[in-house]
Amino acid sequence: MTELRQKINEAIKFIRTKTDMKPGIGIILGTGLGGLVKEIKKEIVIDYGKIPHFPVSTVESHHGKLIFGTLSGKNIVAMQGRFHMYEGYDLKQVTFPVRVMKFLGVESLLISNAAGALNPLFQKGDVMIMSDHINLLGDNPLIGPNDDELGPRFPDMSEAYSKELIALAEQSALDLKIRVQKGVYVAMPGPNLETRAEYRFLRTIGADAVGMSTVPEDIVAVHMGMKVLGFSILTDECFPDALKPALLEEILKVAMKAEPKMTAIMKEVVKRMKN
Repeated sequence: MTELRQKINEAIKFIRTKTDMKPGIGIILGTGLGGLVKEIKKEIVIDYGKIPHFPVSTVESHHGKLIFGTLSGKNIVAMQGRFHMYEGYDLKQVTFPVRVMKFLGVESLLISNAAGALNPLFQKGDVMIMSDHINLLGDNPLIGPNDDELGPRFPDMSEAYSKELIALAEQSALDLKIRVQKGVYVAMPGPNLETRAEYRFLRTIGADAVGMSTVPEDIVAVHMGMKVLGFSILTDECFPDALKPALLEEILKVAMKAEPKMTAIMKEVVKRMKN
């Protein structure tokens, strides 16, 4: 057994002392996006710090709790707060909870993040459904020996985000009369925001939004055969010729204001999902 499998087994063994629930859906909630937690009918909440080998979130807006319960009548497990490379974690640590989710029974993963708008047709406060991504983190969670029991050595990424779930999200938003954007997310290492020249470069290579997360979790989820749906709340506008300093307080304020839209869509998507 590989070291990674052993760590997963130890985390699962601990979690199973707290709950027997088999959640089919996993949810990762990013910066300022914890409002969905209020909608979850909770069975049990576990602090990350108590779970073997789980990292602990150091970002002030990330609470660091693993929540088991039901949402729209479906069994789910939700991460209230995630981990980032800029906190000093390697990508295997960042994505460890996704591995654990799979072994708990998760088949579909919904990921949310806060991101900056690069597409000039988008504006802050918009919700963007992720159609694809660009990995500019300079790293990959699959580097190193591959455990064939977890997934293939060379996973195909032609459908990094499930077309089926994207269509479900678009229809849900339409029925709820919530305007959504759809676009490509690019992941940068952070923690600094980008320069004007970098924003121009990112737009030129085809990115619609920029952030510092999500891509590693998606890669590992796809590696393990999970379907993924990604949402970005666009919290600031990264337009090089009209760039203004981005303040964390303002970013969180925009995220909190837009969050109910994303929560409504995610609830509806979960309700309509088959598992």
